[in-house]
Amino acid sequence: MCKIKCLFLLMLIVLCSSCKESTEDEKAMQQMVERLFPEYASQFSFEQSEKIDKDWYEIEAQGGTVRIRGNNANSMAVGLNYYLNHYCLTSVSWYVNDTVEMPEVLPMPPAKIISTARCKNRFFLNYCTFGYTMPWWTWKDWERLIDWMALNGINMPLAITGQESVWYRVWTKLGLTDEEIRNYFTGPAHLPWHRMSNLDYWQGPLPKEWLDTQEALQKQIVARERQFNMRPILPAFAGHVPSELKRIYPEAKISRMSSWGGFEDKYRSHFLDPLDPLFATIQKEFLEEQTKLFGTDHIYGADPFNEVAPPSWEPEFLANCSKHIYQSMTHVDPDATWLQMTWLFYIDRHLWTNERVEAFLKAVPQNKLLLLDYYCENTEVWKQTDRYFGQPYLWCYLGNFGGNTMLAGNTKEVGKRIENVYTNGGENFSGLGSTLEGFDVNPFMYEYVFSKAWDCNLPDSVWIEQLADRRIGLRNQQMRRAWKLLYDSIYTAPAALGQGTLMNARPCLKGNGNWTTTPTVAYSNETLFEVWEMLLKAGEHRHSTYEYDVVNIGRQVLGNYFGKLRDEFAETYSRKQLPLLKQKGAEMKQLLRDVNTLLSTQSSFLLGKWIEDARSLGIDEASKNYYEENARTIVSTWGDKDQSLNDYANRTWGGLVSGYYAPRWEMFIDEVIRSVSNKQPFNADAFHQRVTQFEIDWVKSHERYPSEPVGNAVEIATLLMNKYKDSILKEKHNENN
Repeated sequence: MCKIKCLFLLMLIVLCSSCKESTEDEKAMQQMVERLFPEYASQFSFEQSEKIDKDWYEIEAQGGTVRIRGNNANSMAVGLNYYLNHYCLTSVSWYVNDTVEMPEVLPMPPAKIISTARCKNRFFLNYCTFGYTMPWWTWKDWERLIDWMALNGINMPLAITGQESVWYRVWTKLGLTDEEIRNYFTGPAHLPWHRMSNLDYWQGPLPKEWLDTQEALQKQIVARERQFNMRPILPAFAGHVPSELKRIYPEAKISRMSSWGGFEDKYRSHFLDPLDPLFATIQKEFLEEQTKLFGTDHIYGADPFNEVAPPSWEPEFLANCSKHIYQSMTHVDPDATWLQMTWLFYIDRHLWTNERVEAFLKAVPQNKLLLLDYYCENTEVWKQTDRYFGQPYLWCYLGNFGGNTMLAGNTKEVGKRIENVYTNGGENFSGLGSTLEGFDVNPFMYEYVFSKAWDCNLPDSVWIEQLADRRIGLRNQQMRRAWKLLYDSIYTAPAALGQGTLMNARPCLKGNGNWTTTPTVAYSNETLFEVWEMLLKAGEHRHSTYEYDVVNIGRQVLGNYFGKLRDEFAETYSRKQLPLLKQKGAEMKQLLRDVNTLLSTQSSFLLGKWIEDARSLGIDEASKNYYEENARTIVSTWGDKDQSLNDYANRTWGGLVSGYYAPRWEMFIDEVIRSVSNKQPFNADAFHQRVTQFEIDWVKSHERYPSEPVGNAVEIATLLMNKYKDSILKEKHNENN
């Protein structure tokens, strides 16, 4: 009888435990696996537990399922990602079009894995990302990104979508007209620079439907981010106002900001002195309206002087500015924390002296100002400012400018610097982050940085091997050797402002035409070719990430080689050798066609998708054309004709090569050949005028480009690898001989 009672009691316990209602965090995780790999969802279980006062997770096998426990959904997501990476040999991409490729049978962890977070705060995104990558995103794109952020432990995402809808309400309440407000805003892809007080009116008026759809989208974004225990960083008022406000408030202390980016004066922004009584009024109206729409987590981004000069450089003025900006927040939200990027202390270091930085930072109460050390893989501002004079800061990896498609990232050095800041960064070191300007071609670098936030972090040698495994979907020694060579010899330098292969540059006989397309690389292209060859000889492949890699590496190899061809073309021109000049010109044109064919196999390398995503937001032909022109502008001329940011957001994309870069080079090659044929010097000034007109016309054109991948990536990459092998390695063979 006792045995029967015990058995009954055991069954009752099991039944009760299985009937336990799931917490909201457990539900969030179950919904995530149902989104990412629904056929396996029943083989995962999630359990929330407040075992310790830190973010933590543990993974173990339990009765044929994978059980993941943690203190919240964010931590459990990191545990799930660890399991996917290290046991399933797979990755979840930040792009919704990339499928998650799972093994046929889920492997069971042989032993329990336990990990604890090394830092509390993990930040992600940059104002610029909302222009260079995400202006045309819909909810399906954001849903995948938020899953990716949770899987990588991010709990402080920048959340600035939809703020123009809030500002529209505020400026209307203050007396501006609909026309004044929507003209004040820029086109969608340029809104980040409007939000950072750099630029007004460019490609306005912003359509009303944009305001409405972005408001609805932001509500979805912040709701989902909060489900994964993230604290969305919403904006606050930093002083940027429409010039038309002077009409209503003639006594307000509104000053014109310095010019920016080579734009005409009519696009310059205006700044309201934080000591003016109107400042607190606007802050109150904005924060209350924003909270009504999107809620709040009491942390606000505000950047008053990013790449523009303040009205005064006196330390007392700077201190009063920051003091009153913060006080205007706390009058509305007493729990407010101000988050600020410190890019300005890097890019304008000669102006932001330590005296000025200290005055600006210490005017805000201790621990109420959280700083992003923005570009630490290059320059660690915390080291130059006595650890930001005690205010808390996050060590951030930037990694990409303008969405440029260049292999970049100093992996070893990043790892060393992160370990150093943990050891020597002071008690006010508050976490890690990434401040990428655009999603780029080196996604593993961001996964690498965020893996350093957890104590299960592996030695780099092991991490890179396991990265190679999951890129192809199996343990493959050839793949591991290729990635080790990438780690040792290619990923050795940080991303830099204005990078691009020469094919993306304005054509010229020497140099690269503009600072925005610097083609310099810190490695041998012959070494990168060896990596490409290794990848293509890796044999059996399972994952689409492998196909992406062979295209990505090939794109860079061939892009680097184009520079060598141009130099040969220029040398032939100097000798006036017409037959050889024609031959070299033909080789350059063919290489551009081949690169475009290779790129066209990948969804994330398609101009057509970028344009179609933009057009899809329009409600009629006029608005579709408006969005398309804005989308074309940002990746080409950036602004107006001959503007200094021309090609800053250059990308080696299918369609952009064939439709924009190749025609520029073809015009150039033909004119150089014609000049030699006519026994006349090449007229660079006349060509400059013609190519500028071509760029203006292209921005306003409506030529269609493929928006879906075409061709087999591995077959095309193999064909091109064999085609160009002798030419690329010729110099190395000559050295060996």
